[in-house]
Amino acid sequence: MKIETTRTLVFTAQLPIRWGDLDALNHVNNTVYFRYMEQARIEWLEALGFTVERVQAEGPIIVNASCTFLIPLTYPGAVECRIFTGEPGRSSLPTFYELRRAGDETLYAEGASKIVWINNSTGKSTPLPEKLHSLFKG
Repeated sequence: MKIETTRTLVFTAQLPIRWGDLDALNHVNNTVYFRYMEQARIEWLEALGFTVERVQAEGPIIVNASCTFLIPLTYPGAVECRIFTGEPGRSSLPTFYELRRAGDETLYAEGASKIVWINNSTGKSTPLPEKLHSLFKG
């Protein structure tokens, strides 16, 4: 298994912590952390000019996702989600996430996911768009 060593900060999003994000213990529910990472990822791809609508011929899917919960987030406030990328493959891009409370450098959670670019009609992987791949060429 390849160990990722180089990570590049590519995007930062601020997302509100909503009352409905909380669980019975008044912490942000574990599943919501994945929503924060997802929303930040969508905002990043859209900022690059990619749409993630299924009607497009090609687009991103997530083939795995993980999250390590370090400190519970609570309401009210906002989450700052920083996205980092690793070395792109032919059709895939590893992404890494750091979740903090906005205005606080304390790391509350960290996550990862692997984006694979697919042909939406066949469901098969396809090369990353040159526009996306070229962002990582030195």
